[in-house]
Amino acid sequence: MTRNVLCFLFLLATSILFSQEKDPINLFIDCNCEKSYLRQEINYVNHVRDQQLANVVLMIYDIANGSGGRTFKLDFKGTGAYENIAIERSYDSNANMTSDDIRKGLLEMAKNGLLPYLIESDISDKISYKITAEGLAQRQDIDFDDPWNNWIFEVYGEAQLDKESSRNEFEYEIGFESDRVTEKWRIRADLQMNLSNSKYIQDDEEFLSKTEKYFGYGSIVRSLSDHWSAGIFGGAKYDTYTNIDLSMSLTPAIEYNIFPYREVLRREIVFAYKIGYIYNNYIDTTIYGLDKESLFNHSLDVQLRYRQPWGNIYSRFRVMSFLNDFSKNRVELYGNLSLRIFKGLAVRFSGNLDIIRDQINLPGGSASLEDVLLQQKQIATDFEVGFRVGLSYTFGSAYNNIINTRL
Repeated sequence: MTRNVLCFLFLLATSILFSQEKDPINLFIDCNCEKSYLRQEINYVNHVRDQQLANVVLMIYDIANGSGGRTFKLDFKGTGAYENIAIERSYDSNANMTSDDIRKGLLEMAKNGLLPYLIESDISDKISYKITAEGLAQRQDIDFDDPWNNWIFEVYGEAQLDKESSRNEFEYEIGFESDRVTEKWRIRADLQMNLSNSKYIQDDEEFLSKTEKYFGYGSIVRSLSDHWSAGIFGGAKYDTYTNIDLSMSLTPAIEYNIFPYREVLRREIVFAYKIGYIYNNYIDTTIYGLDKESLFNHSLDVQLRYRQPWGNIYSRFRVMSFLNDFSKNRVELYGNLSLRIFKGLAVRFSGNLDIIRDQINLPGGSASLEDVLLQQKQIATDFEVGFRVGLSYTFGSAYNNIINTRL
């Protein structure tokens, strides 16, 4: 009798267990990408508008990579019936890819990451999949020959013309950039030329403004470990706005990241120290009575960045001074915070504060009203401050998988 009861209870429990319905996937996506495209193509799950309504959350972080594109990290986390499933995927784009190529590649990677959740979902018996011929190939045995040796080059130019009856402005900019990135090295070079001409007419009086800027910068950085890097930076420039006829600099630097560099897409706390030499030759004699001078300066730079499901935070603090006179210094503080408060509500804050005590390049004498209004010359200031705040609230239907972009 006891044996029959036990068998009955076992069969009853088994029947209840297997008769339970599996949960559908309620997916929330947060990314700096075309979310509408992902929602349209992944049409076999419920897309929700708020993270707290989801049982699967997909956070996509992105950062610039060495090929001139971006590296996307896809972080899947489940809750409820999917609590024990956490998936990470990575996708790399490059400078030769179109925006359509990038979004299609990102879509395939998102579908790939969703597969373990689909297997446990209410449509698990509707899944079919295949392995492509490319996936079957032994790609690791194929020799990869890069004729560019990891170098990326970019040539760019831009011209702008604005004309009115009493105003005429023309500006152009051309430049060249190169970048080589490997696991151990990053080598960069940047050349740019900028010219701006403006003409204003007021009461038959003509005002002319012309500014020119030419500069070239380069750097070589070596990764020493998962936390340490060292490098050297150099540059030269000519800038009529800042009274620079020729400025040359050479600056060694060292950097320490509290977290391993492989976690840079999600979090980083970085300390960087630079110390170097500067030579300045001025267009006009400065307020200190100098036509040229040689200086040594140093700086400490601290950056903090977190990208989390609750929001993003970025902060940068930099202090710099001249070694021969610590009273000539500059302090810069910038912060950006984005928070999800509750369902549908998000708030964003950003602000900056600069304490400026290092304007050794200012020309002597007082700036004319024309120079100030036409921004031909830089003028003295003690500080710069700015603050921005934004708020958004979304409400309405929580489940809507339909994409419609019609007018």
